[in-house]
Amino acid sequence: MAQYDVIVIGAGPGGYVAAIRCAQLGLKTACVESRDTLGGTCLNVGCIPSKALLHASHQLHEAEHNFAKMGLKGKSPSVDWKQMLSYKDEVVAGNTKGIEFLFKKNKIDWIKGRASIPATGKVQVGDDIHDAKNIIVATGSEASSIPGVKIDEKVVVSSTGALELPKIPKKLVVIGAGVIGLELGSVYKRLGSEVTVVEFLDQITPGMDAEVQRTFQRILKKQGLDFIMGAAVQKVDATKTKAKVTYKLRKDDSEATLDADVVLVATGRKPYTDGLGLEALGVEISPRGQIKTDDHWQTSVKGIYAIGDVIDGPMLAHKAEDEGMACAEVVAGKAGHVNYGVIPGVIYTAPEIATVGKTEEQLKQEGVAYKAGKFSFMGNARAKAVFQGEGFVKLLADAETDRVLGCHIIGPGAGDLIHEICVAMEFGASAEDVALTCHAHPTFSEAVREAALACGDGAIHA
Repeated sequence: MAQYDVIVIGAGPGGYVAAIRCAQLGLKTACVESRDTLGGTCLNVGCIPSKALLHASHQLHEAEHNFAKMGLKGKSPSVDWKQMLSYKDEVVAGNTKGIEFLFKKNKIDWIKGRASIPATGKVQVGDDIHDAKNIIVATGSEASSIPGVKIDEKVVVSSTGALELPKIPKKLVVIGAGVIGLELGSVYKRLGSEVTVVEFLDQITPGMDAEVQRTFQRILKKQGLDFIMGAAVQKVDATKTKAKVTYKLRKDDSEATLDADVVLVATGRKPYTDGLGLEALGVEISPRGQIKTDDHWQTSVKGIYAIGDVIDGPMLAHKAEDEGMACAEVVAGKAGHVNYGVIPGVIYTAPEIATVGKTEEQLKQEGVAYKAGKFSFMGNARAKAVFQGEGFVKLLADAETDRVLGCHIIGPGAGDLIHEICVAMEFGASAEDVALTCHAHPTFSEAVREAALACGDGAIHA
């Protein structure tokens, strides 16, 4: 067997990026992946296929609601669900084959199968044991459920099953009002499903800016999604074609049921480390199942590193990618760094939600004096022209130094707009720096500048 400088276990966004960066830095690299295609959950059954369906269903919404307003007359398109799934699969295939090409280009060996680590410096796949000076664990996460709910990926599904339903359900119940539940709930609502979201907490998208939460829920209700908040799901009784969801309201302990054709369990994800043998090696694991690492992504066992969803922090593909690049730098003897204070989060609904840095609630809790500049997309000419005037940009800056502390956007293109503020925060910019930067007109980005102006003497178009 070949002697590798690095073996990466897992070819998701964290793993494949780590492998490519290791190879670019001159390290002999292999990557172990059990799927038939590279890219992990994100490219195969997560980020990419869900965005394809979000895009397709949004085009349907535009045709049904906005085309006639623009003078585009004609019969509304019908949904060919089989063709839509084929489109989604083609998008996935194009991306996963792209990763395979990059592996070949960078001379990375793809070892197909499931890996275990029988000893330090050893990776076993099937009957073969491969030697590695360093091992990077990037095995990602899997959907988690709640007591009384068994996922069968047919009637009671995780996000994976929700991406390949044989038909569009008439009634969809979503358990959990987080990113995954609201994105996929939006898809099926646009496609004609009756969607009810059941959430244990009293607000959607836990941890986000409270004003964004309220505005987002109001818009989703307007779009036709129903919400049952403060409800603890007790059980889901499923047959081959139907399901009944039993929940209890926390405010008065009353119990009720919902009928559904499909139940989507979107109650979060948990680290996936099954079969690696980490505990036997002495690798420390947290009570939440996360691999403990130091500031350089090394575990308690020298030569074994971990990145992405298996360690602490938000379970985001781009966070894993950043860690993959930084960990590779460390393994190569260089200085790897991830700024965890500037990792954006995005929800790809319509409108999009994007956030980075601190929320107002966090700043108040930490006792930080701050100022908030806010600008509504109703004051943005481009947004109004394309029927996307709902939402706002909120910029938070230090009251004394004017340094940007966070930004929260609900509106068109939010997932792209947020990166202007990410760059600003990386460079320690002030709100005034953003406000004095010329922004092209007419663009959605002008709303970001206006929010920055609102942190000073005031927005122009408010």
